[in-house]
Amino acid sequence: MGITQVKETHGKRSSSMSNALRWKHENLRLVLLSAIISIAMTFMFLVLLYGSADKSVSVVVNGQETVVKTKQWVLQRLLDEQAITIGPHDKVSLPLNATVKDGDRVEVTHAVAVLVKADGKTSTVYTTEKTVQAAIEESNIPVRSQDKISPSLSTAIEPNMTVSVVRVDTRVSETQRKVPFTVVKKQDSTLAHGKEKLVQTGKEGTVVEQVEKVYEDGVLVSERLVNKVVSAAAVNQVVAIGTKKEQPKIQVLSASSTSMTKGGRTFKAKKIIKNVTLTAYSAGVASTGKDVNHPGYGITASGARVQEGRTIAVDPKVIPLGWWVYIEGIGFRRAEDTGGAVKGNKIDVYFDSTKYANKFGRKKGFTVYVLGPNKPSAS
Repeated sequence: MGITQVKETHGKRSSSMSNALRWKHENLRLVLLSAIISIAMTFMFLVLLYGSADKSVSVVVNGQETVVKTKQWVLQRLLDEQAITIGPHDKVSLPLNATVKDGDRVEVTHAVAVLVKADGKTSTVYTTEKTVQAAIEESNIPVRSQDKISPSLSTAIEPNMTVSVVRVDTRVSETQRKVPFTVVKKQDSTLAHGKEKLVQTGKEGTVVEQVEKVYEDGVLVSERLVNKVVSAAAVNQVVAIGTKKEQPKIQVLSASSTSMTKGGRTFKAKKIIKNVTLTAYSAGVASTGKDVNHPGYGITASGARVQEGRTIAVDPKVIPLGWWVYIEGIGFRRAEDTGGAVKGNKIDVYFDSTKYANKFGRKKGFTVYVLGPNKPSAS
């Protein structure tokens, strides 16, 4: 009896619990569905309420601001409403699908076309930037510090303006240049007059020059010398120019073998000189550089005192000092003096009077008989 009662009680409890769970599950689905429908209806109500209200929105197009009243709640619809077209390169401060709220501020910047010339190409760049520099940076065109930009980087952008980028390259080249030698002429008193003699051979020098060349878009526009170094100095060519005057040829005849009488005296000449030039001098300052107070005044190279009618100055190589001569048209004279200008077949005849010596001048074509150290005796 007791065992049967226990089995009956267990069966009743299981059935009761299953019904309760089934009821809860069915009602939970209904509750969730009701909640979802309520939320959706609320959202739709809010959307309808919000969309039907006027909103005040500030619209700035290319810096020009306008406040508009709109019922649109999506930015794209607002822009369409205001006939504002947005291109692919334009900038808008908010996404086009953004929700429009009262008091919003929307900025629209239309891109402008700019022609950019660089590296031999011309391209059209659409930009919303304000300056040339910003537009170039936006277009990813590399610009170096030495390049030239026209107009300048700070220039304001204008529609359809042209911007040029000129590539500037600076190159330094090194070249060697020959430097010609200089011919230097020096007088040489030991060399015959008019003759030339090479004393030193000239050599060309070498100069290394560094030239800076500037190219614009590959075209040479300027060049300048930036450095110059003498790697080898030029050597002057030295030429000696002769200044030595040739002594006039002295025509000397052989000694006379027969006696001859001149000026009342008979003699045999040791040699006869033809074509002799005569000049005259005196003992004064004009001829000798000595005045009467000079201790050597009137004293000849031989030590004898000058005497008119006797003393002559000669070239000792032609007529020895102390020898007597007979000069055609002048007479007997003794070689007692010398002079810097008395060379070769030239004889300077002494006169006491400076005035007369100056008047005497230069006489050519005389014949002179060289006699010896003794004056011929009278016939």
